[in-house]
Amino acid sequence: MAVYTDVSDEALQEFLADFAIGSLVAFRGIAEGVENSNFQLRTTEGDYILTLYEKRVNARELPWFLGLMQHLAREGVTCPQPVADRQGITLKTLAGRPAAITTFLPGVWPRTVRLEHCRPLGRALAQLHAAGRSYAPERPNALGPQAWAPLLQSCANGADAVQPGLQAELEQALAHIVPAWPGHGQNAPLPRGRSMLTCSPITCFFSTTPCRV
Repeated sequence: MAVYTDVSDEALQEFLADFAIGSLVAFRGIAEGVENSNFQLRTTEGDYILTLYEKRVNARELPWFLGLMQHLAREGVTCPQPVADRQGITLKTLAGRPAAITTFLPGVWPRTVRLEHCRPLGRALAQLHAAGRSYAPERPNALGPQAWAPLLQSCANGADAVQPGLQAELEQALAHIVPAWPGHGQNAPLPRGRSMLTCSPITCFFSTTPCRV
């Protein structure tokens, strides 16, 4: 269940009073998802999605993502749109969490993925990337090379429990790949013509050896 923070009826009604989206009709948690608390919201004006951003999310980066959604829509990409309140604010607080309402896109995810799904998905991803190139605001890559060493250290207590010597092997691999990474910085690009994954379960996160599977 991907609802980590409960929202009371009273808190929701107070929150919705700031928006011009009609009166509440129905409200339920959405089971899909792994990181944030998502709810399907139905009002007298239509259907919406309410998202509460949980602690793992850096709240200071949320305006960047909400702005990207607006930019993509202006570029013709079909995507949800942040809904502003009566004062023009899209990012607010609910139940102690940063929260936003977005428009609802009807549809369901395919339970059985088939080959014919790949072509429209590829086109949609290409359109998204092409439209995103003109988005001016920048954001450091929090999962870039500079973040790998602290991430590895945070796992140090458990690595050797998985396999003896694993921590040292990962540190050695990290020391090899980070200096060789193009740009070697927070916004460093992915290397071209190489895979970030190999067939080894031990070094898969840090190896630049092309996977031959």
